[in-house]
Amino acid sequence: MGLLGVTDKLEVLGVLVGAFLVVTALGTLAGTPWAYSNDPLASAIQLVGVVAMIAIGVGLAWLVYEPRS
Repeated sequence: MGLLGVTDKLEVLGVLVGAFLVVTALGTLAGTPWAYSNDPLASAIQLVGVVAMIAIGVGLAWLVYEPRS
């Protein structure tokens, strides 16, 4: 048993990186990137990127997290 009852340090790293990706994506979304572009296609691509980044972050955290019984 290590710190916080975690034996695999990569699990902690994976969850932290996943959470960082989600927080960064939400920060990007809060910054309203579509307000700086007159092209609707560019705005749509930015929004797709934000949604993909949230999905990757949640997926990574879900993939590496192992609940304790």
